[in-house]
Amino acid sequence: MSLIGLVHGPNLNLLGQREVDIYGTTTEADLIALVEKTAAAHGHEVEFMQSNHEGALVDWVHAARGRCHGIVINGGALSHYGWSLHDALATFEGPVVEVHLSNTGQRESWRHTSVLTPVANGTITGLGPHGYELAIEALARILHANS
Repeated sequence: MSLIGLVHGPNLNLLGQREVDIYGTTTEADLIALVEKTAAAHGHEVEFMQSNHEGALVDWVHAARGRCHGIVINGGALSHYGWSLHDALATFEGPVVEVHLSNTGQRESWRHTSVLTPVANGTITGLGPHGYELAIEALARILHANS
């Protein structure tokens, strides 16, 4: 089994409680369980990291180098201004899939651009929890094609 990292940025620990009209009632624990189930179906294990601090996320990505085979990331608000997270992901040698529960292109203008997108193999937005399943499936296909 290969290891996939699931990374959550600021405020995602409050999923299911925060702005349910935008993010829904699915909790972070629900998403982790969904990702673990989807990854296991493709022969992968998942390591989860959530932090409200950019530096902690950067440190985790650095530690994932040579250990994780791929990363699925929802950077939260850091997706739009977290250049140090961008730089850390740029050093990661495996595939990266960016995912967002909401359709960021339909929200405030500052959410329309992600600084993580240029270092990701692909981005999935606006499909709620299903986007996480698709992100894992896409990552599994990329990993299989590269093996």
